[in-house]
Amino acid sequence: MGKWTMGDIPSMTGKVAIVTGANSGLGLITTKIISDKGCEVIMACRNSGKADDARKELLKCNPDASLRVMELDLADLTSVRIFAELFLREYRQLDLLINNAGLMAIPLRRTKDGFEMQFGVNHLGHFALTGQLFSLLRETKDSRVVNVSSSAHIIGNIRFDDIHWEKKYRKWLAYGMSKLANILFTHEMAERASSIGLEIKVLAAHPGYADSRLIEKGAEMNGRILLVKAGRVANWLVAQRTEMGALPILYAATSPGAVNRGYYGPGGFAGMRGYPVRSYPRNRKVSKDAQSRLWELSEKLTGVSYLSSQ
Repeated sequence: MGKWTMGDIPSMTGKVAIVTGANSGLGLITTKIISDKGCEVIMACRNSGKADDARKELLKCNPDASLRVMELDLADLTSVRIFAELFLREYRQLDLLINNAGLMAIPLRRTKDGFEMQFGVNHLGHFALTGQLFSLLRETKDSRVVNVSSSAHIIGNIRFDDIHWEKKYRKWLAYGMSKLANILFTHEMAERASSIGLEIKVLAAHPGYADSRLIEKGAEMNGRILLVKAGRVANWLVAQRTEMGALPILYAATSPGAVNRGYYGPGGFAGMRGYPVRSYPRNRKVSKDAQSRLWELSEKLTGVSYLSSQ
């Protein structure tokens, strides 16, 4: 596809988008770029105070940007439901849903509904959010859902026999499982929507090694000050700029060339750096059986059912 850049993003005037985790890192850059292109962006964030501060900073750069903060805690299914209900009452279109917010390699924590935190936030919260907004997504012409995954999906396995990590918890393996779940969710939703003739595009993207502060946040939660400092040094030495890390997400979200069920990431060294290209998840990690089982389990755990014959 050549060197696709932010300059290739078409006008988004008249479109409405939701970006989860929009107050920092990849979510903030994504919000800035698409709002600069004319899109109205709902910044869906757990900490509305920080999100409002981020919104004010973005407005300093572009006073004409259409930005709104709405509170959303993906670790609480009640919060997800309230957010969706409020959005559906006030909006008549949803062109773009970017499921970006996430946690990485944190100590064992539980969501308000009892799920392991990384799986609960990175996958189940977004699964429930997408489902509760699905009626509007299907009514909006050429709508898209973009799930932000990671190359760490290669270390993940869906632990159907221990989905909540009641046995020995491994923070990196739990993260990998949640990122694999993002890909399986993408494939299954795309296939289910396509099978009934819906024009919704469902895609996934990963940022490679981008300076998004996820490593630092995980180390902070573990109380590992030295790891926090090491993460900052590694980001400075190795990571690509957050703007570059956001490019695959932006490509999936806006490019006419992005295909349904596509997975996009950096095309440079080891898929960690560079301009966006189409990537492919590990074949042995993705199967129709795993997709279907995860979808059914996600419906059961969240109580949100969509694109289902049941």
